[in-house]
Amino acid sequence: QEDARDLDAYTLAKSYFDLKEYDRAAYFLRGCKSQKAYFLYMYSRYLSGEKKKDDETVDSLGPLEKGQVKNEALRELRVELSKKHKARELDGFGLYLYGVVLRKLDLVKEAIDVFVEAAHVLPLHWGAWLELCNLITDKEMLKFLSLPDTWMKEFFLAHIYTELQLIEEALQKYQSLIDAGFSKSTYIISQIAVAYHNIRDIDKALSIFNELRKQDPYRIENMDTFSNLLYVRSMKPELSYLAHNLCEIDKYRVETCCVIGNYYSLRSQHEKAALYFQRALKLNPRYLGAWTLMGHEYMEMKNTSAAIQAYRHAIEVNKRDYRAWYGLGQTYEILKMPFYCLYYYRRAHQLRPNDSRMLVALGECYEKLNQLVEAKKCYWRAYAVGDVEKMALVKLAKLHEQLNESEQAAQCYIKYIQDIYSCGELVEHVEVSTAFRYLAQYYFKCKLWDEASACAQKCCAFNDTREEGKALLRQILQLRNQGETSSTDIAAPFFLPASLSANNTPTRRVSPLNLSSVTP
Repeated sequence: QEDARDLDAYTLAKSYFDLKEYDRAAYFLRGCKSQKAYFLYMYSRYLSGEKKKDDETVDSLGPLEKGQVKNEALRELRVELSKKHKARELDGFGLYLYGVVLRKLDLVKEAIDVFVEAAHVLPLHWGAWLELCNLITDKEMLKFLSLPDTWMKEFFLAHIYTELQLIEEALQKYQSLIDAGFSKSTYIISQIAVAYHNIRDIDKALSIFNELRKQDPYRIENMDTFSNLLYVRSMKPELSYLAHNLCEIDKYRVETCCVIGNYYSLRSQHEKAALYFQRALKLNPRYLGAWTLMGHEYMEMKNTSAAIQAYRHAIEVNKRDYRAWYGLGQTYEILKMPFYCLYYYRRAHQLRPNDSRMLVALGECYEKLNQLVEAKKCYWRAYAVGDVEKMALVKLAKLHEQLNESEQAAQCYIKYIQDIYSCGELVEHVEVSTAFRYLAQYYFKCKLWDEASACAQKCCAFNDTREEGKALLRQILQLRNQGETSSTDIAAPFFLPASLSANNTPTRRVSPLNLSSVTP
């Protein structure tokens, strides 16, 4: 009956709402009693406040004061909604709006309770589940939530596991949803691709995205993640095709702007790339990916203050974005502020405990702060979890060198060389030559002439160590002619470059991926 009574006012207000005339919509809904009209009334007032706030924050990256602009309507809305909430007069949508208002006012605990209540009242409203997702920071919090027992809960759990980097659990959930009858859901396929992207299984993620594009060629959601993968693999033609294709479908979508930004970034046109990320943020100021990517572009342009601000915005949007924390660490590293770097790299490491890049960065920080024991732990752990960039062992070896622990340094260099050759890829040779030079000198000191000459010969293959290698070979020859015998009583790790097999690996290794150091 109430719905019927308010129908005219509701229909008129809905038309104004669709035209984004929020104040006008709210004006015509005053005094309406039905749940539907009340929700639209409150939601119009909320969006009116948000619109005014966005208008004041016109520039995506203005001075810092712009971050202080608040939605003035929030406090009034909270007072009115809390009265209704106490009187138990809010429906599922009303509860959702109340939760959003509480979240905006940073009342996180209350917001979580209200979103859980909204999910119970209206389990099929995905918006409430997503808001809840943004407020949960770890698995422990998840255990204490009493969620409604419905099939939407499975979608929510899969989504939150992906966000919390619990990828195996997420993939299991998505697989069970596919088995339950959602096998044709492009949403699930895209989420699986995003999950593989999060664990850096780039080939798998790319093949799933390509499959998804065949099934749903006009899809724009998640295409920015796809473009990140193409960027990491430096696949210019594919990225160019994707950018043109999305431009034809809808060039004023946030994802399209991010894809074009990535395309220009890959072509090293960083100003143009930053322009497109700014355009994306004008369309949606809360779009996480664009803030992070824009931070990367400002880093490339050596504009550290703008980069810091962009990364901070990304963290405001989502505290779980490890790339923003890592980016802040890199920025402060450039500014030579190691204590700040340490804090940000630690946060990134907490979010990605098995990512070797975070561990290597932490190790470098500790080294700068002269905390060498911690640095050694970080480098060793980076190697143990599967060192992506193959730098951890070299850095560890150099630390041992500094501390005059020559035997450990030699061990590290041996493992490093075994790793490089067992991969079968010719990695940048700067450090390989360093390793051979150190080992040649080490074996020479130990009077192991055969091993020393084998390493010295290897040194001759590299430009930067050729002369030292030749000099060492001459010395060995001279000593042998004088009748110096090879020492057998010094315990030294035996090494022959011919037997370059990775048997000395300390722990089970994750298969290493060859990724470029700067990942979007």
